[in-house]
Amino acid sequence: MKKSLIALAVLAASGAAMAQSSVTMFGVVDTGVAYLKGTGDGSTKNYGLSTGGNASSRLGFRGVEDLGGGLKAGFWLESGFNSDTGNGAAAGASGNGLEFARRSTVSLMGNFGEVRLGRDETAAYNKLSAYSNFSVIGVGGFRGWNSTVGDGIRQNNMIAYFTPNFSGFTAGVNYAFGESTQGGAYNRYVGGFAAYNNGPLSVTIGADHKNGASLAQAGFANSTVETYGLGASYDFGVAKVNGLVLQAKEKGQAVNTKQTSYALGVSAPVGGVGEVKAQYALYDGKNGAAQGDGKAHQLSLGYVHNLSKRTALYGTYSYMKNKDGRAMTLINSGAGGYTTGVNGNNHGIQVGLRHAF
Repeated sequence: MKKSLIALAVLAASGAAMAQSSVTMFGVVDTGVAYLKGTGDGSTKNYGLSTGGNASSRLGFRGVEDLGGGLKAGFWLESGFNSDTGNGAAAGASGNGLEFARRSTVSLMGNFGEVRLGRDETAAYNKLSAYSNFSVIGVGGFRGWNSTVGDGIRQNNMIAYFTPNFSGFTAGVNYAFGESTQGGAYNRYVGGFAAYNNGPLSVTIGADHKNGASLAQAGFANSTVETYGLGASYDFGVAKVNGLVLQAKEKGQAVNTKQTSYALGVSAPVGGVGEVKAQYALYDGKNGAAQGDGKAHQLSLGYVHNLSKRTALYGTYSYMKNKDGRAMTLINSGAGGYTTGVNGNNHGIQVGLRHAF
């Protein structure tokens, strides 16, 4: 009798602990067909299966444990992969195998907000990229981050703090240790954001500073990358308008580049199951910016049709025109690289299927 009571007590305690914890497996598989073509001297074209045209393909695990007293602990492990080939060479992974390169964090959460440790998207990028109708993926993706140096999207060895929501006001700050054999501040990162999101209005400002960025690693000592961004949107119900401005500067012993990028877009629901969207972007590069100095104008049009809450068909068309010596290209989304000539134009079309689980 005593043994039975002890066993029942252990089972009850185990059940209570399990009720206070949760682990979820999740992911996205996004595959399509893309065609991209450049014009001008030395230009090429490419076509084939693409990945991540509407949402980046990923596989992840996340969990939360209730510690009591309003305190919670959590973890988040997320790996990117290329659904057209099955390899894991995505989101900054070091090889083709599956790595938790999209996110690998542990958190402590409570009334004070959240403290997060590990590899993650920078807070400023995470918030600001949401003001692009096509994010930074697919042929219509915003190239403000992709065409600059310094890896402003994710950082290793990072400590982050996020405030609670104060009537729509939130803020976050990141600090990433350099952990470099060169010591000191080399490869160190600091950044953050402040945002207001309440009702139809959303506004975010963000900034980043990275020491020893990519050009420094190529031999330019004491190089730094700084980015400053402002994003805003307003939902009128029948349509939503968004805008984004991002400036990236790299300074160093032998480099002083600058690129200012702008995006203005609109999206609208269609029949309760679809969304149509359009966006204009301008990229203005100076002093040796990535893919040349000069300007590039990009117009993107897209439609997403939801077959269910988890499955959607999508189509995107994007046109880019280079001027003043620029030779920017559209994001190739895994369909294969291509080139465009100086002052050349780009055409890209992509149709695909996205499934989330």
